[in-house]
Amino acid sequence: MSNVLYITKETLEQMKEELVRMRTVDRPAAARAIAEAREKGDLKENAEYDAAKESQGILEAKIKKLESDIASVRILDTENVDTSKVSILTKVTILNLATKKKITYTIVSEKEADLKQGKISVTSPIGQGLLGKVVGDVTEVTVPAGVFKFQIQEITV
Repeated sequence: MSNVLYITKETLEQMKEELVRMRTVDRPAAARAIAEAREKGDLKENAEYDAAKESQGILEAKIKKLESDIASVRILDTENVDTSKVSILTKVTILNLATKKKITYTIVSEKEADLKQGKISVTSPIGQGLLGKVVGDVTEVTVPAGVFKFQIQEITV
């Protein structure tokens, strides 16, 4: 069985909407593309048919993956989050000790990560380096660009 996927209720709704779209819009479109390509003659030398079949296979794999993800979801609620330490769904303000720059991140699941919105994955190097820390702690995080030292300034929801 796959790992548990911790997400918010909003993300679960987005996943369900995407699954419905794939089943009701994308799947029939793929079937139409195959039918159109099939009408063009010899299937042995029909690149359009091969491409349509491959596209359908990729779509079916995405549907199966999304179904599996939805089946393994556990809903996280911000009301039950412990802000005494950094955990998933907490908003943490950190101070980069080298640059003296403050940054605020929300720790989220991989599925919800979006750096532009300040949401980092709990499985990212920074996310892992911050987990379990309390206000005042200093942590060293190794990222592709090198090693950063961060001090935890604030933890909220």
